[in-house]
Amino acid sequence: MRDFSQNNFIPTLEETINPRIGVITLSTDFTIEQDFRKICYGLPVDIFFNRIPFLNPLTHENYIKMADHLAETAHQILPDEIIQVMAYGCTSGTIEIGEKRIKDEIQKSKKNTQITTPITAAVKAFNLSKFKKIAVLTPYPKKVNRKVYNYLLNEGLDIMSFNSFNLNYDSEIAKVTKKSLIETISSINLKNVDCLFVSCTALKIVDLIDDLEKELNINLISSNQAIIWDSLRLSNINQIINGFGRLFKTL
Repeated sequence: MRDFSQNNFIPTLEETINPRIGVITLSTDFTIEQDFRKICYGLPVDIFFNRIPFLNPLTHENYIKMADHLAETAHQILPDEIIQVMAYGCTSGTIEIGEKRIKDEIQKSKKNTQITTPITAAVKAFNLSKFKKIAVLTPYPKKVNRKVYNYLLNEGLDIMSFNSFNLNYDSEIAKVTKKSLIETISSINLKNVDCLFVSCTALKIVDLIDDLEKELNINLISSNQAIIWDSLRLSNINQIINGFGRLFKTL
């Protein structure tokens, strides 16, 4: 039997060129990963996902339990590597847990990383576009909606109309049909409203935004649209993206 031998070569190692975005998505979410890949396709950015444990239904207690896993979930996205942006992908979770705790937990392992969330990004978009009067559509139950309402009021926004599908499970939210979304949005009174905010990363709305804005002559911002827009801006990717709403023409 011959002794083992090997030939050794010295490879050239590629230097990182593209900025990196790390996305923390709920274990129960069906939608946000697909939306990131769809909108960011062909852009000079690398996106990495990790899922955080979350239990349905949508209750304060379950949101708080999720917060205990934030630091480790963030750490597992390319440990010890530089990531320019970390995106925590839960709108209602951000409000329930609090933006400060989310930032503190993620920065335990990603100290110099910029952090965004869907609601953080949405408020940035409202302010940049000077939207003051908004209507809101969520899929959440009433207890969660009350906190969303109060959060938006505290950000100085005027809530002209608050609407909900009143669902308790992400699996239900992800199954809301495009037809139902279109019919519901078309029935909301949007006169004298600067923008409609559609909250929740599980709703499959991004493919509809462009057409709804044109057909109803409205501005529409959704959770996934906003967090992707903000993640790209924080990564210094400011090019116009067509097909997913007016927000992606706002640099």
